[in-house]
Amino acid sequence: MKLLLTLILSALVGLTCGLASTDTITWGGDNSRTGYQTNHNMDPAIVGSPQFDIVFKTALPGKYVGAAEQIFSQPLVYTPSGGTTQYVYLATTQNNIYKLDAKTGVILASRNIGIPFLTADLDGCVDVNPTVGVTATGVIDPDTDTWYITSKTYVNQNAGQVPQGRPAGRYKIHAINVNDLSERQNFPVDLEGTIARNNPERMFTGGIHHQRPGLLHTGQYVYAGFASHCVQYNFTGWIMGWDKTTGQIVEHWASEGLGVSSNISGAGIWQSGGGLASDDAGSMFFATGNGYASQLSTIPVNGFTPPTAMEQAAVHMSINSDGTLSIVDFFMPFEKQELDGADKDLGTSPLEILPSQFSCGDIKRMGIVTGKSGKTYWLNLDDLGGYRNGPNSKDRVIQTFQNENSVYAGAGVYPLEGGYIYINVIQYPTHVFKFSCLNNTPYFTKVADSPTNNAYILGVSHGTTTSLNNQEGTGLLWVSDVQNTNFKIYDAVPQNGYLNVIRNFTIVGITKFSRPVFGDGMAYIGTTVGYFYGLGSTNKFPLNCTSSIDFGTVDFQGSGVQLVNCTAVFDLSVTGVALADGTNYNISQTPSLPLSMSAGDKFQFAAQFAPKSVGRLGTTINIQTSGVSDASYSKSVKVRLTGVGKSSNALLDVSPKSVVFTGLVTGTQAEAQSVLIGNDGSSDLQVSSVLFSNTSSSGPFTTWSGTGSLTVGKFTLTGIPSIVPGGNDTAISVKPDTSVTGNYTAWVKFVTTGGNSTVSLSAAAGDPPTALLEFQTPDGSGWVKYDPSNPFTFGNVTENTSRSLKFRVSNTAAPGGVKLGLTVSKPPFGVPGIIKSANQIDLAEGTLIAPGQSQTATLTCTVPKSQWNLPSYNGTAQWTINTNDPTWSFEKRAVQFFCNAVSEQAAPLLPNGQGRYQYVGCFKENNPGRQLSYQLYANSSNTNEMCINTCGSEGLTFCGTQYRSECWAGNKIPTQKVDDKNCNFDCAGSLNQICGGNGVDGSGAYISLFADTLQWDGSYASVTTSSSASAATPQGPSVNPGVGGYTSIGCYTEATNARALPNGRGNNPPTVANCVQACSNENFVYAGVEYGGECYCGNSFSDGSVSAPITDCGMTCNGE
Repeated sequence: MKLLLTLILSALVGLTCGLASTDTITWGGDNSRTGYQTNHNMDPAIVGSPQFDIVFKTALPGKYVGAAEQIFSQPLVYTPSGGTTQYVYLATTQNNIYKLDAKTGVILASRNIGIPFLTADLDGCVDVNPTVGVTATGVIDPDTDTWYITSKTYVNQNAGQVPQGRPAGRYKIHAINVNDLSERQNFPVDLEGTIARNNPERMFTGGIHHQRPGLLHTGQYVYAGFASHCVQYNFTGWIMGWDKTTGQIVEHWASEGLGVSSNISGAGIWQSGGGLASDDAGSMFFATGNGYASQLSTIPVNGFTPPTAMEQAAVHMSINSDGTLSIVDFFMPFEKQELDGADKDLGTSPLEILPSQFSCGDIKRMGIVTGKSGKTYWLNLDDLGGYRNGPNSKDRVIQTFQNENSVYAGAGVYPLEGGYIYINVIQYPTHVFKFSCLNNTPYFTKVADSPTNNAYILGVSHGTTTSLNNQEGTGLLWVSDVQNTNFKIYDAVPQNGYLNVIRNFTIVGITKFSRPVFGDGMAYIGTTVGYFYGLGSTNKFPLNCTSSIDFGTVDFQGSGVQLVNCTAVFDLSVTGVALADGTNYNISQTPSLPLSMSAGDKFQFAAQFAPKSVGRLGTTINIQTSGVSDASYSKSVKVRLTGVGKSSNALLDVSPKSVVFTGLVTGTQAEAQSVLIGNDGSSDLQVSSVLFSNTSSSGPFTTWSGTGSLTVGKFTLTGIPSIVPGGNDTAISVKPDTSVTGNYTAWVKFVTTGGNSTVSLSAAAGDPPTALLEFQTPDGSGWVKYDPSNPFTFGNVTENTSRSLKFRVSNTAAPGGVKLGLTVSKPPFGVPGIIKSANQIDLAEGTLIAPGQSQTATLTCTVPKSQWNLPSYNGTAQWTINTNDPTWSFEKRAVQFFCNAVSEQAAPLLPNGQGRYQYVGCFKENNPGRQLSYQLYANSSNTNEMCINTCGSEGLTFCGTQYRSECWAGNKIPTQKVDDKNCNFDCAGSLNQICGGNGVDGSGAYISLFADTLQWDGSYASVTTSSSASAATPQGPSVNPGVGGYTSIGCYTEATNARALPNGRGNNPPTVANCVQACSNENFVYAGVEYGGECYCGNSFSDGSVSAPITDCGMTCNGE
């Protein structure tokens, strides 16, 4: 009994340890989706050093339609019940799932969960290409060791690697046992045919929908959001919810709800892969994209009385006890119709729930979302704002900020040290916002940028931050991207207006819209080129030193000193002790170097904090060693120092120092920005005077009167304080006047008891953008304007050639106008067909074009090699594009491209220019005997054109070329047509033409066949005969002993890769005597006859030709 009790107790202990403290089991680390993570042992001193590096690069073995594996869903990191080993779980677009060792990257288990859906079925939508399998981040339930994912597949699992059409597409829900990757009972669940609970006219079809947002697990239920492929087809947004045990679908909610006709599409939920959010207290939050029901027009609607069409909306839903969802509240931008038409989704980023540190006054819970319009919205999650309930029928939200370009990334969030928000903008720097709560009003002020721009193309990652056990001074911002140095790690708190890069890497093929995922001291990132990376520090340390020292708060006039203690683990030498940055720190009492130490020896030295500025200040001490032979040990040790600088006097801190307004259309109202006037000291800061200038930063200045608002040229500043208490901030609102076109600048100087500072203001207002689409003429000499009724054309492109032309987009707005933005751009890249774009970079989504400027992309029509005398065929492709040009009536364009693929046509020609003899195909020769009765010639200059001309002059129905140099004809079609790959010989007279072949295995004889379309009716059973030629009547075989001075030497085989005798000659009528005469006339040593009359001459036999029994040569001559 004692033994039984012990075993049960051990099992229970193992199960409760199923979720390790450093695991990541859902997108972003938790259901808030902010990506702020404290539990992964990410010490800035280590991460910023060479010790933090790429630990493994695991090659994934999958290949499908010739492509490597792609990881669009983010990996999850988990320690299963009953164990202590951490694993990484991956799912790819090929529907392969993997379990890897989290430290080494070794694949321990894998399984395919179904053939993947192919992008070829999506009409040029190549956002995920060429396979669409698992693209959404799953979730792991630690209570049951179950990994939930969704996969896109086909109904027929045995059809091979070919498109089956969208109607055959299926979405399935899987529940995977994390231990062996097997499927749990009651799964998978097929969603096909599900009817929306809130709209009986809506039915879910897997082929047209796409599941991209990270899955949400809360309580007994798991939820998944769905959208479309490139906003195509009659889709709607969906949220599917299921019981995690039974698989029963408990929610099937459509964003185009009751009363919306089934033929109206829109309101997808995709969030660039960001997860559905929950407060884990019964609420769900998410954002949707554009839609066309447009139930709301100009009349304000309270957020708590939502419409049934949740388009361009931030949505708050309650999660009911039975798993169903109910809309509680919503927000919809006031310019909703404009955003719809320009395909500017609000829901290109997830709606995130900010940590509790971001609260102010009566606003206890804040959320943040940024859309494709580039506008960031801070929302009150308990009162989202509804539609047009703000001043002047605009938005009633906490705050907005207009970024320069589209955003497809969830905000990075760092709640410590006052609170920071990070917005990753396409083609522009990452913007940093500082949180402040002033007079019970929250403010988010842009205070810094990343030092370099994000990638030119989609898509920089969702923002991700870490700290070491939630300690101030340890914050890091992690950003992955798709170009250049594309994996960067910054200090979370900016300095002097910029983020500081502490470590960066170049990793080929990082997937767009990724987010670094963390384990125990490890970071993971996936790619689209078949590799998965793990980064970290696996080294141990040869010295046990004080790992970190916090000096607390120290005044400018003072300093603090603490000791650093170190003990040797091995016999070694200490070769260096140095500060990484000595601005605010000093070290003293260091030992004489080099210092020889035995294992167990100790030494100490002093570290001093003497702050030169205020705020959280940090650095590291680098201790270098030598003499340690164990490669698993680092040669250096880091000691982290941190402290807070303080000023007892007032100290002015103004941020940002420059306020810029861009993209303003003349006559429209601009969103206000703010300038934060901070007092970093302890005493009150007195604003002595405010000066302004329209000329330069050095004046001349005019003194503000101090009453009301300050107007400087075209700028109005409100809320200027006279006193700022110690340790506080005040936000000044800055708003430009855009009533007149032009560029405006101004400077405002604040003179205070804590110092002086000048802020520059600039804005530009101009005409709206005007888009012009053009394509080069087929000869490349001019341009053709876009006409939706006529496709752009490449003209005629001949087989085995290509033609490249440019597609040009111009902004024809007047100088000073607004930049033209490509809000949607889906080039025909990597799609089936003969027309393709060169890349997905030129004219990419997010491209901005200044007035009077143009950008181009190259498209190429490549016609594959084919025979002569084939009918022409058409190639088409589509480039879906939309812009912010208001004259487009906010409708995207499906720009069509056309290419006429032609082959050369040999005479005789028909009146339409097509050859009278059209290519029929490749046919098997000697099946049995010669398939065409007449050899017209064997000529070293042979081409298909020569053979067709000769055949036409004879009036024969069929003609064919083979063995490179031979031309044959007849009136009866050969008996067996084969794949064209078997005709693989170039013609003797042209390397670019095909004249028969020896088959794909090199062991046969094949003829390239052409037919007279006026004589042949297309039937393989009958032909029209107009030739007077006829074949000789077969006679009993006999061997000609010799003629004309030539004596028979017997029967010989053909050579290995050529004719036994290489020189073919005419033989009409086909007799031995005529052949001998032809060879004798040119003094050839040997003459040979085969296939009833073919004549060949030569002075030696080709390699591989050997003597054979005379009975093997038994075919009679056609002329004897």
